Amino acid sequence: MNRPIFFLLLSLFFATIPLCAHADLNGFLGDLNRRATASPAEYHTSLSNQFGVPQPQVDSLMRSVATPSDAFMVLQLGKMTNKPHDQILRTYNANRGKGWGVIAQEMGIKPGSQEFHALKDGRFSLTGKPGHPSHGDRPNKHDHKKRDFDEADYGKIKDKKKGYYQDR
Repeated sequence: MNRPIFFLLLSLFFATIPLCAHADLNGFLGDLNRRATASPAEYHTSLSNQFGVPQPQVDSLMRSVATPSDAFMVLQLGKMTNKPHDQILRTYNANRGKGWGVIAQEMGIKPGSQEFHALKDGRFSLTGKPGHPSHGDRPNKHDHKKRDFDEADYGKIKDKKKGYYQDR
């Protein structure tokens, strides 16, 4: 392969890595803003489809926030807290500039919770698919405890030698 072409392809590869991966919420939000700028109509449609919000409401929300990624976050926090997005929008406006962590806490998401870590780590996705989970798709890097049982196994104990649950 011709050397200049190889280096061009290599540089294109490294230039696209930030678009595919992000280390935190700011990285994710930056990716969303770039995506919305590149294709505003597709971005609006993706928000509408994924969060089940009619297109006119998405358009209104987009006019009410500072950046396209803020519209995603308003809808995402509404989904995470089971609160209407207009309530999240009011909290966003009252706390603008303080950050999404402050807004999340105001909406009832506790620091240290799985939802709060998903927020801080930017573990969200915008697929545009109806009902698609938009957070928690990746493992929580802060989850240091491994559970030996889940709620279905409550009242049972795990036999460490045999590797399965038994009634107490």
